[in-house]
Order: sequence, then C-alpha cells, then structure tokens
Amino acid sequence: MKAVGICGSDVHFLKTLRCADFVVKQPMVIGHECAGIIEEVGSEVKHLVPGDRVALEPGISCWRCNVCKKGRYNLCPEMKFFATPPVHGSLANQVVHPADLCFKLPENVSLEEGAMCEPLSVGVHACRRANIGPETNILVMGAGPIGLVTLLAARAFGAPRIIIVDVDDYRLSVAKDLGADGIVKVSTNIQDIPEEVLLIHKAMGAGVDVTFDCAGFNKTMSTALSATRPGGKVCLVGMGHNEMTVPLTPAAAREVDVIGVFRYTNTWPLCLEFLRSGKIDVKPLITHRFGFSQREVEEAFETSARGGSAIKVMFNL
Repeated sequence: MKAVGICGSDVHFLKTLRCADFVVKQPMVIGHECAGIIEEVGSEVKHLVPGDRVALEPGISCWRCNVCKKGRYNLCPEMKFFATPPVHGSLANQVVHPADLCFKLPENVSLEEGAMCEPLSVGVHACRRANIGPETNILVMGAGPIGLVTLLAARAFGAPRIIIVDVDDYRLSVAKDLGADGIVKVSTNIQDIPEEVLLIHKAMGAGVDVTFDCAGFNKTMSTALSATRPGGKVCLVGMGHNEMTVPLTPAAAREVDVIGVFRYTNTWPLCLEFLRSGKIDVKPLITHRFGFSQREVEEAFETSARGGSAIKVMFNL
C-alpha cells in the first residue's frame, strides 16, 4: 500500500464501532480507498507484474449468485469489502487482493489519484444510474467529499448546469472552484424548504432534471423531492439517516423517480480514463496528508472527523 484515503465510514467505525447496519465485533483494520505497488503475483496472473502501480477496487463479490450474473455485483449478498465487518481493510503495509480488482495506473496518474478512484466511483456509478448527459441539469445536495466527486463526475458526463447546496460556506466555495455553476447556502431547519426550493430554482434558471442527495437526511431528501421537476429523478447517494419522513406522495404525483445508489460496478477503467485525460482533476480534494506512524494515524482521523477545511485526508505509506 502506498496511498490510503479516509472515508466517513472509517471515521464512523473508529468512533462508534458501527456504520449503518454494519457492526464491528472484533478487531478490524479500516481503510478502503487505496492504491499501491505490486510486490508479488500468482502464477496465473498475466496482466500485472511486480513494480506495477495499481488502484484497488475494494469489494470481492462471489460471481455465482443471480445479482452477480446479472452484472450488479455491488449488491452481492456474499460481498467481501475492505473494512466492512468482519473483513479487514487496506490501511496496512501489505494486502493480498484478486488481480482482476487491481487496475494499472496510467503514467500520468499518481498513487494518490489512484486511491481517489474509490470515492470518484460512487459519483460515476450515480451518474450512470441516473443516465446523466448533455441535456441533464443537475442539483447536488451536500458539498462533502461525495457531493464534490458527484459534481466532477456529472460534469465529465456532460451535464450542462450543476447547482450544489450545503450549510457550510467553505465547502460551497470549494464546489464553486471545482466548477459548480451555482451554489445555494441552506439551513438545517426543515421549515425553510419551500423558500430554499425557490432559491434553487432561481439559481438553476431551468428545471432540475436530476437531484443527487449526497447527504441522506430528512431535510436534504425532502428538498430534493420538492425541487426536482415533474418526470425527473432523485438519486439517494448519501446514507445519513436510516429512516426518513419525506413528501413521497406529492413527488409520486409528479412522477419523480427515486433511485438507490450503493457503491459501484465496473467504474475503475472509466475513472482512470477521466483522470488520465484530465477530464476530471481530483487533486484539489486532497487537503491533508499524513504518514503511517501511530501518532500521525490518530491525528489524521481526528482531522477527518473534525471536518472544517478537511475534505479528503490521505495517508502516504
């Protein structure tokens, strides 16, 4: 391992020993956003050699069940995913991983950028699920790491206009720097939704075709359903609340489709091509870097948990 990013789920596991329905019951290595250098390959591995720099897709599916056979292997019930209990993660000096889940980095893509393929994959998969293209106006709820990579992915897919919404001025300024066409600061008060929907529509200047909720809270999902045009789509990407109370009936009456997004399938080749070609630049998202000593690891997780100016915290091993 040479580069490992900290994800919000890693922080959840460290602080609370759980994330959504996944509970840590025994000691577990965390980390799943990663890239490294091949040290050794199996006798049947033909496409990789020691010394190759690779990005790792962290989920090993069974390839035998019906969902795997249909190509939706991200939903495999037998999935073994880095740092999802009880499977160890990749914040380690070495890991053993299937060769078909190790993707060789183009010469002009760094190991840190390779590690960023994992969060970027969430945005790419979301854009595929929502059929984003040059005629799709996008609203993104939440300017955290996943909201920002979704913004970058939507632009790469050709979205002509992208508005992003958050409660934090700093993250909105980062979104603006990354190419958002408009930003809207909102409150945490659910009573403000009608007024904020008007602000979103004013910023967009047209109908919202697709909304990506990259936070996953009552208020963000309610805003998404209310702001999206009749016949549009809402993609639930973030998983902030396990259960929500949202205005589903009015949205259904406008035939707004709600689409679930969970991890990704077959996204690494496209992510690497976006990075190689310069169509996406993830480097500005990496705000903090740490080494792999005990002290630095603790400091890195504290930095990530604080938020503030920290977007993506990266370990260099």
